[in-house]
Amino acid sequence: MRTDFDPATTSTSDFYRLLTAVVVPRPIAWVSSVSPEGVDNLAPHSFFTVASTTPPIVQFTSVGEKDSLRNITESKEFVVNLAPAALLEEVNATGTNFPPDVSEFDAAGLTREPSLTVAAPRVKESLAVLECRLHSVLPMGDSILVFGEVTHAAVSDAVLDGSHPRIDLLEPLSRLGLDEWGTLGAIQDLKRIRLRDWPGSFRPKA
Repeated sequence: MRTDFDPATTSTSDFYRLLTAVVVPRPIAWVSSVSPEGVDNLAPHSFFTVASTTPPIVQFTSVGEKDSLRNITESKEFVVNLAPAALLEEVNATGTNFPPDVSEFDAAGLTREPSLTVAAPRVKESLAVLECRLHSVLPMGDSILVFGEVTHAAVSDAVLDGSHPRIDLLEPLSRLGLDEWGTLGAIQDLKRIRLRDWPGSFRPKA
């Protein structure tokens, strides 16, 4: 048995809660930007992904018009900071609806670090950062998709194996449904099956 949910007859808030409970886990773009008045903003956005690899473009969604969106459309730049499990409380705190003249860096006790290619500061406590210049924005329903071309990436040496960031050391947070947050849990290695290696009939291992 299944329960059916029709977006045409389900309230917007209820269907939003359904979507965010089944589209999981969602990585977090912890976005730093600067307002035209020079106030540093920092906010978590959990609709986040890679949009292109060549050129490298990442994308996050602003549900409604928020300070991050206003700052980025004005300055044309931003930084995506990795949101690590060790900073769960701080990441959550930066989601508070502060007025535009309050910096979440200061409210949450986080340290600014200068970026190399953009004016927006990085979060010093974050283990990996992506500096971005605005590529484009795309209105979509009640939201705005923000695309940023990555102009520089910086990763803490403490989490690198050669040039590869180790996921077990990065320990990224994710958003789930309601007020739920996720961490890594068990990690499994499983290589994609190449066509030449296809066994003919698929039988998953017991």
